[in-house]
Amino acid sequence: MPKSLPYRETLSGSALRSATGEGMQADSSALTSVTIGPRAHKVGPDTLVVIFLRGGADGLNIVVPYGDDDYYRLRPTLAISKAKSSQGSAKGCVLPLDDFFGLHPALSPLWPAWREGQLAFVHAIGSGDHTRSHFQAMAAMERGLAEDAGGAASGWLARHLLTTEAKEVAPLRAVAVSDTLPESLRGAPGATVLQSLSDFSLSTAYSLPTGSHNRVFHKELQAQRLTALQDTLHRMYDIAGAQSSEARTLMQGGTASLKAMKAIHALDPEHYRPEHGAVYPKDDMGHGLQQVACLIKGRIGLEVACLDMTGWDTHVEQGGAVGWQASRLSALAKALAAFLCDLGPLTNEVTVVVMTEFGRRAYENAAGGTDHGRAGVMMVMGGGIRGGKVYAKWPGLQSEGLEGPGDLRVTTDYRDVLADILLHRLRNPHIDGVFPNFKPHLLGLSVPKTV
Repeated sequence: MPKSLPYRETLSGSALRSATGEGMQADSSALTSVTIGPRAHKVGPDTLVVIFLRGGADGLNIVVPYGDDDYYRLRPTLAISKAKSSQGSAKGCVLPLDDFFGLHPALSPLWPAWREGQLAFVHAIGSGDHTRSHFQAMAAMERGLAEDAGGAASGWLARHLLTTEAKEVAPLRAVAVSDTLPESLRGAPGATVLQSLSDFSLSTAYSLPTGSHNRVFHKELQAQRLTALQDTLHRMYDIAGAQSSEARTLMQGGTASLKAMKAIHALDPEHYRPEHGAVYPKDDMGHGLQQVACLIKGRIGLEVACLDMTGWDTHVEQGGAVGWQASRLSALAKALAAFLCDLGPLTNEVTVVVMTEFGRRAYENAAGGTDHGRAGVMMVMGGGIRGGKVYAKWPGLQSEGLEGPGDLRVTTDYRDVLADILLHRLRNPHIDGVFPNFKPHLLGLSVPKTV
């Protein structure tokens, strides 16, 4: 096995909640965080879904370099066994992606997407951060920088949205399905944090009287009270808008929030039913991706969605084909497979990126886990992806080729992948505005989108 190979071509919180029908109380700051105007139904840029695996996911056991004998030397107990056939085996062997790389068996739900060319992996990828610190490595990636030192304070997704901002943008242009705004969206226009679409609503605090049997009547009464409250809010914002610049800001933000809530109400998220036989797992990732699917199908102009998945800091008892990491991979794969199935033909309008702040050490530790490393794996999915390939300029796992205390070297900058997607799938030509002082080397993993 040579030391270096060329690129391989086989390759919740509620947004606004009114406490009573007589007095209003906002329990979050989303009044000024939502902008107005639905996206037209014509073909436009993809919706970008970014999933961040927080904790440093072990790329060497996600996309396994089973063709590199040093992998098995460095991981005598954690290594995933070589497959015994082209489809792997039921005993937990790798699923061969080509003659060198294989997929962790827990990711088998994604095999159909790989086979259909809608899934690609980029290996030996990372940032320029050498600290191996979760905080600093995540900060660098979410700000779109080589390392967490100087540079822009805003997030890379925020800068993307700023450089593509239209005169009229959607009521929910960018959404984080989380309890906090990710750094990648810091400074973004129209970024909204929510945990559930059903929480993003006005409440009249009207409850059904005890012993009441006429539920239909009371449901209609509650709807009337909600309409009256919305009308009152609109009038209040209109009056405020004529008073001062500060009041006009409140008016614009408040009106935008009402329009966003009206758009979500029309989607009826509480009664959303996945299509094409899709079944989402009943966990946080499954719930989050189902919310995103609802927004995408609702055609209300969603451009960016961010989700987090924790539990990847596997210093102890990581496991190989089974164990802690395998369980996290299984949960991720099942949720993603359900998402693609649910979207059906709309997959052609969606790009999913799965990333992590760094990979793990090439050799296993004494506690049956792996420590913080450097290079990892990125996953890209969607109908506009040149999938069925592992893109990797493989540096090898020989001792003299490892970096620092024993890490896989970074040979591809993570921004190369993001720039490729922004340029070709999201139609953003302002790459220098998103990633300042960086000249990307595009991998050609996404198909240029045309009108």
